[in-house]
Amino acid sequence: MQKKPIKSTPGFKKKAPRTNKPPQIEAFPEEMRLNRYVAQSGICSRRKAVDLVKEGKVSVNGEVILEPGFVVKPEDKVMYNGKVIKPDNNKIYILLNKPKNTITTVSDEKDRKTVMDIVGRTIKERIFQVGRLDRETTGLLLLTNDGDLAQKLSHPSFKVKKFYHVTLDRPLMPSDLDAIKKGVTLEDGEVAVEGVDYIEESPRNEVGIEIHVGKNRIVRRIFEHLGYSVERLDRTYYAGLTKKDLPRGFYRTLTEREIIMLKHFT
Repeated sequence: MQKKPIKSTPGFKKKAPRTNKPPQIEAFPEEMRLNRYVAQSGICSRRKAVDLVKEGKVSVNGEVILEPGFVVKPEDKVMYNGKVIKPDNNKIYILLNKPKNTITTVSDEKDRKTVMDIVGRTIKERIFQVGRLDRETTGLLLLTNDGDLAQKLSHPSFKVKKFYHVTLDRPLMPSDLDAIKKGVTLEDGEVAVEGVDYIEESPRNEVGIEIHVGKNRIVRRIFEHLGYSVERLDRTYYAGLTKKDLPRGFYRTLTEREIIMLKHFT
């Protein structure tokens, strides 16, 4: 018995942007591990902060510390790349509908357009992206200075839901659709998808796919492995957030309800 096609990928309809309530403010403990201190200063996620500390890019009271678990006290002076950093109680949560030809990074050495060129015009706090979308991929991208939340959303064990609208260069064969459902083996191992199907009332070269894996270019690689070229790739759903009321190239702050949902969705 053939399954009913999915109607559409979540958040596909566009409307005008909306305003939201300011994010919650949290208090920090008097002492904290160095990697968390760096993350809560809006530099990166806690996982990335571990690497920065081990690379010798962080100092405490003038001494380079290589141990991520080093305990920082309130009176300590912490520096990253020669600049003093401090945890920011004012947490920022930005949802961007990323346009095409935009780099998912804070800065680019080749001077290409980045997501910070879009949000940095009004957001002055130091923020970073949670995960990545490649240059040609459009859709939902979360930016924040909350290192703890970024760590949670980026860790594979939390299996964050991500839905994509895929447009291929030709119709997807039913046999290939079944192959993706069963799992595709790529050069770096087998990839399991949580759901994939044709999009209802759309050509058979348009597919909706749900995947939790966060490997580099994973959706494109799945279809390229089967001989297809991905012409357009759009992330329409991320960890309970959708593109509703958010046109491409626009961004908004998360509502208080959305922030609570992200922090407690597991």
